[in-house]
Amino acid sequence: MSRRPPPNAIDWLLSVAVVLLAIAEEIGDHLLATGRPHPGWWIPAVIAISVLVLLRRRAPFTVMCLHSAASVAALAHFGEGVATWQFHTQLLLLFTLLSELPLRDPRVVAGLAATAAFVSMMMLTPAGSWGVGEVTVALGAASVAGIAVRRHRQIAVQARERGELLAREAVREERVRIARELHDVVAHGVSAMVMQAGVARLILRSDPVTARETLNVVEEAGREAVEELRRVLGLLHTGSECDGLAPQPRLARLNDLVEQMRAAGLDVELSVEGEHVPLPVGLDLSAYRIVQEALANTLRHAGPTEVRVTVSYRPRALWLEILDDGPRDGHTRQAGGPGHGLVGMRERVALFHGRFSAGPLPGGGYGVRVTFPLPAEAGPGEAP
Repeated sequence: MSRRPPPNAIDWLLSVAVVLLAIAEEIGDHLLATGRPHPGWWIPAVIAISVLVLLRRRAPFTVMCLHSAASVAALAHFGEGVATWQFHTQLLLLFTLLSELPLRDPRVVAGLAATAAFVSMMMLTPAGSWGVGEVTVALGAASVAGIAVRRHRQIAVQARERGELLAREAVREERVRIARELHDVVAHGVSAMVMQAGVARLILRSDPVTARETLNVVEEAGREAVEELRRVLGLLHTGSECDGLAPQPRLARLNDLVEQMRAAGLDVELSVEGEHVPLPVGLDLSAYRIVQEALANTLRHAGPTEVRVTVSYRPRALWLEILDDGPRDGHTRQAGGPGHGLVGMRERVALFHGRFSAGPLPGGGYGVRVTFPLPAEAGPGEAP
């Protein structure tokens, strides 16, 4: 059972409004009619009803029944007509009941019965100013408004839940795809280790120096494979099938990617800054995929436009920036949700404890910025 919300600012304002309306009507009308002060018996009733209004969303059924019972009892005892503020309060409570509880709830039926009793007693008293049509329209408007508000809330909740489900599914799919790629990286590394270990075994007696160097390579490849395997296990709790044995792309192949995007219509400018450093295979692959996805998103949402891709090797960090100028010729960027592209980029960056940002640029266009921290052993060298 869901908890009812505590009184908010609107509840307080409505409670005060009921008090002010009651004071204006009871005192003002009585002075105009008799020229004498109004008896004070109604003051406790107004205070009690204002408290009910304040708590209307916490217990809509109980509040409506209390108000209806008290009003009917007062009408039966005093025999006077229903004041405007009393009727408006009943309409408010009817609206609250229908907006907070589903129509199939038996408490709604009981609440409607309580309202019917209130209206019946009101029509039987000598009010004079209440017409059947007026009362019917007011009750119908309050009921329709309450049902519409509840339906709107239901749609909003369903949309939010559906969005959360789609987001979780997108994250799961992207993690599976990333894990498959890293699976290939580990598979290639282990295959190379097996081959090199076999070579070392064959030449161990005839060329021990070369065998020792080969074993050093095997050791280094093993460490890298273990690190990538740790990332895969941290990303997924279950294994996944390998998509193939083809080598995975790296930043060294960005020129090929740029040429493909140029052929597709993007005016891509690639800039590489700083001295190349050898990167872990998984990080190298993820950096390439982020640039690839960012360019694909630009082509998908902005169409043919200018894009600047910057790859910067900085001290202990790899920095990526993909900035586009937005659609050309006055065309607007196609709207769309975050989709799998941004989800996948965020997952890749989070996998290596990096920083990710994406969004519109102040002068127009869209930008993606990524920072990958590099391991301490990374040093100057040639890109693999």
